[in-house]
Amino acid sequence: ALTKGLGAGANPQIGREAAEEDREHIKEILSGADMVFITAGMGGGTGTGAAPVFAEIAKELGILTVAVVTKPFSFEGKQRALAAEEGIRRLAEHVDSLITIPNNKLLSVLGKNISLLNAFKAANNVLLGAVKGISDLITRPGLINVDFADVRTVMSEMGMAMMGTGSAVGEQRARQAAEAAIASPLLEDVNFSGARGILVNITAGLDMSIGEFEEVGDVVKEFISDDATVVVGTVIDPEMTDEMRVTVIVTGLGDNRQRQQQPQQPLRARLVETTRSDGSLDYQQLERPAVI
Repeated sequence: ALTKGLGAGANPQIGREAAEEDREHIKEILSGADMVFITAGMGGGTGTGAAPVFAEIAKELGILTVAVVTKPFSFEGKQRALAAEEGIRRLAEHVDSLITIPNNKLLSVLGKNISLLNAFKAANNVLLGAVKGISDLITRPGLINVDFADVRTVMSEMGMAMMGTGSAVGEQRARQAAEAAIASPLLEDVNFSGARGILVNITAGLDMSIGEFEEVGDVVKEFISDDATVVVGTVIDPEMTDEMRVTVIVTGLGDNRQRQQQPQQPLRARLVETTRSDGSLDYQQLERPAVI
């Protein structure tokens, strides 16, 4: 093997060549998938060089491909920042949606006194949150389920995307969590009115109400164009008691990519009855997957 089991030595060209060397094996692994998430820290060798190769193969196979990548902290140096920008440019050519997380914006939340280890850990957790915010809507049950076709509608051929998340507790948790997600530092430079799609994940415990679902949707719609496609889904997490978490994925930002004209599929929001006639919880309904 090109790297002999080691890293790419911060050289994107080595990362690209290593992935190209295993192109057939990568194709074999990805074959049969409906959706692929590609996550990477851009600026180094492996992620910057190999991620575009994975994306190119996934698109050749007709797979809905979403990349979620971090841009380096400023203290990592100018060379790493330039490498990251080039890697992101290459990646954008092959993915349906590309969510970029600028690590520097996290510092305004984390504070300058955070340890180096925890700073990188926080960046990884935001990246994880973006992936889970999308995948949980499909794989985990909720009061309002979203299926794969809905996600494809919002994310296919959309180009640049951004994400924000917020949480709150108490009587006004729905509005407060939604507003916190929209006001996230990761979304501070985003023009919502120019977005073509919005994917919203509402995660809460068994006490989530339909009224709260509607309120989150109403808050989001205050900021977007009437032409944008909005998909709002819920995830029930029995371990969450009073907290509600809202994740917003804003897609189709900018005009640098021509969207393929596809027939618009109707969104299917399904209401799942989770209580029996005697008022007790029907756990069998809660275990039903969002996609059957």
